[in-house]
Amino acid sequence: MTVVYEINTLVWLRELSARYGRTVRLGDVPGEAWDEIARPGLDTVWLMGVWERSPAGLALALRDPGLLASFRAALPDLTEADLAGSPYCVRDYVVDACLGGPDGLAAARAQLAARGLRLILDHVPNHVAPDHPWTTGRPGCLIQGTRADLERAPDAFLGIAGRVCARGRDPYFPPWPDVVQLNAFSAELRDATVETLVAIGDQADGVRCDMAMLMTNEVFARTWGERAGAVPAEDFWPYVLRRVRARHPEMLFVAEAYWDMEYALQQQGFDHAYDKRLYDRLVHEDAEQVRAHLRAGLGYQRGLVRFLENHDEPRAAAALPGDRERAAAVTVATLPGATLWHEGQFEGRRTRLPVFLARRPAEEPDEDLRAFHARLLPAAAAVRRGDWRLLETAGLPGDDTHGALLAWSWSAGDARHLVVVNHSDGTARGRVRLPWDDLRGTGHRLTDLLTGQSYDRDGDELADAGLYVELPARQAHVLAVPVPGAGRDTLRTAAVTA
Repeated sequence: MTVVYEINTLVWLRELSARYGRTVRLGDVPGEAWDEIARPGLDTVWLMGVWERSPAGLALALRDPGLLASFRAALPDLTEADLAGSPYCVRDYVVDACLGGPDGLAAARAQLAARGLRLILDHVPNHVAPDHPWTTGRPGCLIQGTRADLERAPDAFLGIAGRVCARGRDPYFPPWPDVVQLNAFSAELRDATVETLVAIGDQADGVRCDMAMLMTNEVFARTWGERAGAVPAEDFWPYVLRRVRARHPEMLFVAEAYWDMEYALQQQGFDHAYDKRLYDRLVHEDAEQVRAHLRAGLGYQRGLVRFLENHDEPRAAAALPGDRERAAAVTVATLPGATLWHEGQFEGRRTRLPVFLARRPAEEPDEDLRAFHARLLPAAAAVRRGDWRLLETAGLPGDDTHGALLAWSWSAGDARHLVVVNHSDGTARGRVRLPWDDLRGTGHRLTDLLTGQSYDRDGDELADAGLYVELPARQAHVLAVPVPGAGRDTLRTAAVTA
């Protein structure tokens, strides 16, 4: 199953440059730095922000007092040299020379491949920078306006090379100041997008598509109405993805998705879509709300991306302090679907850095949290095999705390695993109903892959009453359960993995 590690490429390279006392670009990253990225349990690296950024877009963005305030809040000693521009205000889909250019990216991809890792990059389908080549060379790709529009709503329109173009937006927020809106209904744009994605597929193994739901017929028509023209018979993404996959059949497509549009984007061809609903429930809601979410169909869940942070969300260490983060991390790491981790998350960074910035503040790493994730990632890789099942819990007389326990199992031919998470701030007790009907007649040793601790349990009790669990607040078990007839090697392997 896909496990993605997001890296802010510009910041990472600048920190490597300081570490090694020389300018480090993608083509000459030391092997040991790639080895640090290639943690057990990861299979995909997202180098966020490699494309050329727009000076024109940055100049527009710097007129926004709110953005400037966010920069200074994240980096109190902000300097002009720290302002790189937004990686989502793309001037051109060419690897920025300051990062090493296309040759540097090719070398980085080879280094990742040598370590068994795929590479994914960004694609921004909804908008481009005001100095992107399409704004002058392919105006049919854009939502255009009139001089009257510009005079009436200068915050929503922009004059470019004698034309008036709409600024990029989504339907729920004011326009973004630094980007120009593309027209999802334009046949010219659809073909240009195919060309762009095919070119990205020549350089990487997949793409993460920014705000992908904005380009669906439903959302785009609601946002732009008659300005976009007639609604095409076919949606944007089926048209585009089918043609790109004809050239790159194994290319991975990940959709940033909100507003419960995940299923629609899966149906339109994406391999995975962000599971923002699970994120919100883990941060803000109780175990029953999380459990209700996990009752969705398995096919749908396999097409989701589980995460606790990314460059758009608050840092997990700030949003989920202490053991809350650990419990939630066990949850996202051991569910079906893809998992997304964010560089700095394992070390407990707390400052969410605006993507415009090339430098982040120094923060002391949380070594205990780093060690926890070093155990969790390989444990999750061992667990997520075979068939997944959400499990029910039962309470003890006079004790209803079992409702805080989230539990699921994974069953493969040679391995069984059980995950139990206490999603509450108090001790939770209960019995977990196990899905295996061949436990009777012998004892079983369950080994926790996170701690190495073993628990001997009677098979008849496990089969009849279920596994008794008592977990303190925000604690979890990731248990290897022996498979009858598999021999002692299964237990020995589980213990070594832990």
